[in-house]
Amino acid sequence: QCAGEEKRVGTRTVVVGHRPVPDTEAYVAQKFCDNRIVSSKYTLWNFLPKNLFEQFRRIASFYFLIIFLVQVIVDTPTSPVTSGLPLFFVITVTAIKQGYEDWLRHRADNEVNKSNVFVVENAKQVRKESEKIKVGDIVEVKADETFPCDLIFLASSSTDGTCYVTTASLDGESNFKTHYAVRDTTVLCTDEAIDTLTATIECEQPQPDLYKFVGRIIIYRSNQEPVARSLGPENLLLKGATLKNTKKIYGVAVYTGMETKMALNYQGKSQKRSAVEKSINAFLIVYLCILLGKATVCTTLKYVWQSNPFNDEPWYNEKTKKERETFKVLRMFTDFLSFMVLFNFIIPVSMYVTVEMQKFLGSFFISWDKEMYDEEIQEGALVNTSDLNEELGQVEYVFTDKTGTLTENSMEFIECCIDGHKYKDCISEVDGFSQTDGPLKYYGKAEKSREELFLRALCLCHTVQIKEADQVDGLMAHPERKYTYISSSPDEIALVKGAEKYGFTFLGLENDFMKIRNQKNETEMYQLLHVLNFDPVRRRMSVIVRTTTGKLLLFCKGADSSIFPRVQQEEIQPTKVHVDRNAMDGYRTLCVAFKELTEKEYDKIDRQLNEAKMALQDREEKMAKVFDDTEADMHLIGATAVEDRLQEHLAETIEALHAAGMKVWVLTGDKMETAKSTCYACRLFQTSTELLELTARTVGDSERKEDRLHELLLEYHKKLIQDVPKNRGGLKR
Repeated sequence: QCAGEEKRVGTRTVVVGHRPVPDTEAYVAQKFCDNRIVSSKYTLWNFLPKNLFEQFRRIASFYFLIIFLVQVIVDTPTSPVTSGLPLFFVITVTAIKQGYEDWLRHRADNEVNKSNVFVVENAKQVRKESEKIKVGDIVEVKADETFPCDLIFLASSSTDGTCYVTTASLDGESNFKTHYAVRDTTVLCTDEAIDTLTATIECEQPQPDLYKFVGRIIIYRSNQEPVARSLGPENLLLKGATLKNTKKIYGVAVYTGMETKMALNYQGKSQKRSAVEKSINAFLIVYLCILLGKATVCTTLKYVWQSNPFNDEPWYNEKTKKERETFKVLRMFTDFLSFMVLFNFIIPVSMYVTVEMQKFLGSFFISWDKEMYDEEIQEGALVNTSDLNEELGQVEYVFTDKTGTLTENSMEFIECCIDGHKYKDCISEVDGFSQTDGPLKYYGKAEKSREELFLRALCLCHTVQIKEADQVDGLMAHPERKYTYISSSPDEIALVKGAEKYGFTFLGLENDFMKIRNQKNETEMYQLLHVLNFDPVRRRMSVIVRTTTGKLLLFCKGADSSIFPRVQQEEIQPTKVHVDRNAMDGYRTLCVAFKELTEKEYDKIDRQLNEAKMALQDREEKMAKVFDDTEADMHLIGATAVEDRLQEHLAETIEALHAAGMKVWVLTGDKMETAKSTCYACRLFQTSTELLELTARTVGDSERKEDRLHELLLEYHKKLIQDVPKNRGGLKR
C-alpha cells in the first residue's frame, strides 16, 4: 500500500543508501510504497465478485437478471430457461474474455516485477528482484537496460558525468536525451566509492508530468559544511526509459512502484465502453419504457375486464382459496411482472450474445491480419481489449504532430543569413565563406568578424554531445569523422554540422570547457558557465561562456517571435526578410543573437540563477523570471534555415484519410508560413482550400479571447452561408 495520496505533504526526504545522516539534521522517517507495478484489474480472489459487479452495471445484463429472477419467483407464462440460459452464456463468455486479457496483464507485470536488478549494499553488488527495490536504494543500471524505477542520477562510467537515454516507451521520442549526474558525485563511479556517499534528497511528491521535477541534494562530508545542489528533470532517470551508449550508471531510487511517473500516467483500469455499446444502451432504455408501458396498459385492461364478476371468475377457471385470499395489490403487481415476461421478446437477448461473440472472435481476426504484420519487428497487431474493436471503423478525427510523424525528423542545414546577407551551400577552399563549390552563388558578404561571431554562436549555443563513432549504437558517423554528434534535438545537430561546413567545428565539452576548431585550424576554448535551457514557453535557449581573454558572452537562439522583441529594432528588418522567405519555402527557421556581459552583470545573473535553482517552491517561475531579465537588450547576428523532409507516401496517406471521411488536424509549433507550406506539400490543404487564420493578431488583446474567437468563427460561418449559390436548393440528389 502506498502512503495515502490525500495526506501527502509537499515534499519528501530520501536518505541515499539508507546511511544515517549527522545527528544535527532533524529527520522524520517516511513510509514509501514498494516497487511493484500493478496494471491488472483483478486478482484470483476478487475476480468473480468484481467482474460480475462490472457486468451487471450494464443495463442489459441487469435487466435480464431481473427478468430471470421474476420468472423463477413468480408464476409466469414462460420458462426461466428462456432468459437464464442466454444471460449465463453472455456473462460466461465476457468473463472468460476479460479474465484472459487480465491474465496477460498479470504475466506482463510479473516479467517486470521479477526482473533482476543490482543494488549496491555495503560496497557490493546485490542481485534483487525489481519489486524489492526501496526508496533510497542505490541501483546500478548497465547499457541497454531499462531503469527499474525513477532514479536520481549520481554517477556514470563517463568521466563527464553524462548518460544518454531513449524515452520511446514513455513519450514516443526516439532521439537520445542527455542526462547529467550531480556535480559532486560524478567521481563516485565504483561500488566502493558510491557506498561512501552520505546525502539526503529533498524533492516534490510524485506527480505525473514527465518533464517536471524539482528537488535538491544535500551532501555531508566529514569536518565540512554540507553542500546543497539543485536537482531538475536533467538529473531524473525515468522508469521505462532505456540507457544507451553508456556502460553503466548509478542512481538512487526516489519514486518506486505505482508512484513512478510512468505508473501515474497509466489509465488502463477503467472499464471501456464503445460508442456502439453506449448507443445500444440508449435504445435499450427506449424499448424498456415501451415494455413498461405495454405491461402497464395490459395490466390495467385486465382488471377493467375482470371488474365484471362473470369475466373475473368464469365457470371453466374458478379461483383457488389461496388466490381469493391474496391481496389485490399483490395480485396486480404479479400480473404486471407476468406481462413484462410475456412481452420480454421486445428486447432481443440474442443480439447481446452475437455482439459479445463478434467482439471476442473479431479480436483474433485483427491479430491474424497479414496486412497489419510488420516484417521488421516480426509482430502483428495486438488487441489489448476487445471491447473497442468496432471503434476502429468509426474514427472521425486524426490528431498528429508534425515533427517526426509527418516528417522524418532528420534535419539538414540549408542556408543562413548574417546581417541580411545570404549564405548557401558549401564553401570553396579558395574564396572563403560566401561563395560555393560548383556554380557561383554570390549574395554579398557580411564583415568577417560578424561571420566568425555567427559561426561561433552556432558552435557554442547548443546541448550537443560528442561520442566516438565506434561507441555509438546504431548511428552512422560521417565517413571523414571519427566521432558523431548526439542531441535530444536534431535541429541542434544540423546547426553544428552547418557551422562545420563553413569551417567552424565543435570538438566537444571537457571539464566545463567547450572546444571548437576555427577556419585557421586553431583550437579555441570557452568556459561554459550557464545553459539557459530551451522551453516551449520562451521558445529560445541561451548559453553564457567566458573566452580565454576573460570576455563574457551570452549567445541565444530561438524562434523569431521570441528573439525579435529582445534585440535592437533597427537590426531586425534585413534578417526578417530572409526568415519570412525561408518559412514560406517550408524550412524551420531560428534567429541567433548575442550580447556581451560585464563581470558585475554576470555576478548578479549567477547569484539569481543559483538562488532560483535551489528553490523547491515555484522554481520554474523564478527561473523564467531570471531568464527573461538575462535575455534582454541583445544584438541580432543572423538566422538559419533547416529542412525536415516529409515522410514517404505522406501525401497519399492524408488523401486516403480524407477520402475515408476523416478530419486530420496537424499540431505544430512552427511559424505560420512554415506550417502552411508543409500542409500544402502534404496535401492537407488543396489549392482551392479557403484558409481562416486565427492568430493572436486577429483575435486581439481583449480580455475574453474565447468570446472574440467565437465571434470570428460565427462571422466566418455567416460568410460561408452567403457564398453558397442561391440555386443550390433546386438541386436534387
